[in-house]
Amino acid sequence: MPPVKRKPRTYDPALVRAGLIGQVESVRNAVHRLTPDQMTRPSGLPGWDVHHLVVHIAGQIEALPRLLAEPPPRANVPETDLSAWAVSTAGVAHELDEATRRHAKTFPNAADAVDAAVEELEPVLEQAVRTDVLLPHDFGAMRALDFTVTRLVELVVHGDDLTRATGVRVPPARHALAATVRLLADALAAKAPGSAVEVRIPPFAVVQCVEGPRHTRGTPPNVVETDPLTWIRLATGRTSWEKELDAAHLTASGERADLRGHLPVLG
Repeated sequence: MPPVKRKPRTYDPALVRAGLIGQVESVRNAVHRLTPDQMTRPSGLPGWDVHHLVVHIAGQIEALPRLLAEPPPRANVPETDLSAWAVSTAGVAHELDEATRRHAKTFPNAADAVDAAVEELEPVLEQAVRTDVLLPHDFGAMRALDFTVTRLVELVVHGDDLTRATGVRVPPARHALAATVRLLADALAAKAPGSAVEVRIPPFAVVQCVEGPRHTRGTPPNVVETDPLTWIRLATGRTSWEKELDAAHLTASGERADLRGHLPVLG
């Protein structure tokens, strides 16, 4: 039986806007608490110290006002959805690394880069969550709202990177965390389509994925369940399936409930 085609998830513009404001503020507050010593620590990302990471975070914020200011794309309809964005990011990792290294030299004080990006973002917050505005993107035209959801993912994921590297907590804004969990879960379902495995990330998402017999009633025979933060780390390659299974941060029941061959979903 072919996989059931899933209806694309919708995101409430007001909640996305609230999540963006909250997550930007959370990251900005944490950055301003960092000491010079913490800025020189390894970030956990290959070849970057915390200074590079913070400058990269600033770039993820600044990308929104920058794209909004560019001429609209020629396309009249979106060419890239959220799942396509998620599974395509690994392909531009080299370009992002080079850009981050250049910008890190421009901002000796990385907190200044974040402040400058936030200042550019504030006037465009309303436009950033419009569904009728298309932005030019390397992967193809994207709705402004969808691109803003990708900013939530970047800020939540890198906020967690910052916390793990420095010990300075970056508490995730609830709406930003919810959107991040859901986007990454949907990307897994798009990458490994099917209905054989049910993935549960309470309280935010439940998706079915992986080819195989479709479950219709009762308790599914193949179930994966984990918490939001563990899921985000698994889906972005920050941790391993084996490690989280051994730590009991993850449960997997059923002969098909081994997702390590489908992870990570975001590069």
